[in-house]
Amino acid sequence: MTVTIIIALCVLLLIAYLFDLTSSVTKIPSVILLLFLGWIARQVITFFDFHAPNFTAILPALGTIGLILIVLEGSLEVELNKSKIGIVKKSFLGALVPMITLAIILAFLFNYYGNYGFKDSLANAIPFCIISSAVAIPSVTNLAASSKEFVIYESSLSDILGVILFNFIVLNEVINFNSFVNFGFQLVIIFAISFAATIGLAFLLNKIEHHVKFVPIILLIVLIYEVSKIYHLPGLIFILIFGLFIGNLDELKQFKWIQKFKPDELNTEVQKFKELTIEAAFLVRALFFLLFGFLIETAEIIDLKTLPWAFVIVSLIFIFRIIQLKLSRLPMQPLLFVAPRGLITILLFLSIPVIHQISIVNKSLIIQVIILTAVLMMAGLMVAKPQPQK
Repeated sequence: MTVTIIIALCVLLLIAYLFDLTSSVTKIPSVILLLFLGWIARQVITFFDFHAPNFTAILPALGTIGLILIVLEGSLEVELNKSKIGIVKKSFLGALVPMITLAIILAFLFNYYGNYGFKDSLANAIPFCIISSAVAIPSVTNLAASSKEFVIYESSLSDILGVILFNFIVLNEVINFNSFVNFGFQLVIIFAISFAATIGLAFLLNKIEHHVKFVPIILLIVLIYEVSKIYHLPGLIFILIFGLFIGNLDELKQFKWIQKFKPDELNTEVQKFKELTIEAAFLVRALFFLLFGFLIETAEIIDLKTLPWAFVIVSLIFIFRIIQLKLSRLPMQPLLFVAPRGLITILLFLSIPVIHQISIVNKSLIIQVIILTAVLMMAGLMVAKPQPQK
């Protein structure tokens, strides 16, 4: 049985790799193909009456590791200099303002039509309001540098801000002045930890001479993130700061204390670390969506009770997308359609405490919104005119 599982996983992951190779040509987001492949695997196992282990328990852990690696991968790709200030502002506002506005509107709709408490409605609305970097970043590899850069910033910040907002709503039983004071204190703590941990990890990256040096760094990053979660600290901020720091040593050379890290030598190690991160992120992301597709029931995809809600949510997503791009004076094509939901939506949905769950928001609705946004992104990228590459 073990041999069969290993063979099946290898075959599925090799097919996932082919999806990744051909996605730039077919313009089909790999998330759709991976979900479909996982679902097909489930049908084959059911048809031949094979026994498969229950993968439900490992899905949240796999999603968390995937989220860490994807945000790290995105932050390592981003260049920081004065010319980037404008796009950073647009990305930050584009990630935050539509998210909060859309979450409030969806919460009112859930509250009005389902008669649920507003706080519970808001907690269930937030997962739909976050752009998934796990889906967006791999899908824009062929766009112009400026569009690709905006998507990396926007989707990574959307993940981080969305998790922070979700935790703030879920972990505070009462939202009042003290809640915001505690939140501000948590931000100060995580920035201090991020600065110290980043310096320490960069030092280790430069000093470790053992032939195994990158895996311990990644394990320490995951460890710091998970420990920060125990104390309700926004650990993704640390991931972002660490990636931006070691990925932009050239821009920080003017500071004397940076010279202690020997930035020219460290850049070589950072490039190797980036390659390992990209490969690991692909592996974990592919496994996550394959397993989630495997766990999908056919009835959940075609659930007619949730389909109207899915259309309403997706319509609101793209209405706010149009307004955001107009106000930011960014090109509609193809950025309008790059607003997929994916890994982070699933992860936060699975994280909603039982006492805060509402019946309107269920697995069927999550799957339908993810598929609809991915299909629209695919259509948008297919019809968009090719952008000149710098």
